[in-house]
Amino acid sequence: MLFRINPDNILTNDIYKVVDILKNNGVIIYPTDSVYAIACSLHSPKGIEKLSKLKKTATEKLNLTLICSDLSHLSEFTKPIPNSVFRIMKKALPGPYTFILQASSEVPKLFLKEKKKTIGIRVPDNTICREIVKMLGCPLVSTSLHNEGDEIVEYFTEPDSINLQFSEMVDAIIDGGYGNIYTTTVIDCTNDEPEIIREGLGSLSVLD
Repeated sequence: MLFRINPDNILTNDIYKVVDILKNNGVIIYPTDSVYAIACSLHSPKGIEKLSKLKKTATEKLNLTLICSDLSHLSEFTKPIPNSVFRIMKKALPGPYTFILQASSEVPKLFLKEKKKTIGIRVPDNTICREIVKMLGCPLVSTSLHNEGDEIVEYFTEPDSINLQFSEMVDAIIDGGYGNIYTTTVIDCTNDEPEIIREGLGSLSVLD
């Protein structure tokens, strides 16, 4: 099912339909402030299983991220973070950043890699996905949508092309306009000093 949603004029009824799909173990493709991504509800083990099969990767090996609507979920899904890290996140978010933090016991065990108990947290600067999370009432479990070639990774940017290729594989596709080809900046905040894992769209000036 294809939903064409204008990020500047979001119709609540469309968001309700998408949320209903997610609550019924659905998997969606949706726009972010970086690349298009694929996701399901955090509270849907069946959705997570579908997502893993679609990515052809075992769940524990997927680079899964929690998509939040704001920073209020931090206390539930991460262990207490230093004030210095919180200040960085407050400065950076919403925005094209992924913060790696120590996961709390509330995060399903299947997300946690065998030795490193961490989780990626995102608050995208995209009204569509933030509205979905708000109405869903819990974070999305998300990973980027791309084709992996022998040497390069190609991200999907054109919604009609995404629909053509994936309409039979997922439960809903949200056309929120053209996507970006650049990924988020990933910052690991699990140690004493923040570490840049990947430099992407997000400026490193937030660390100053």
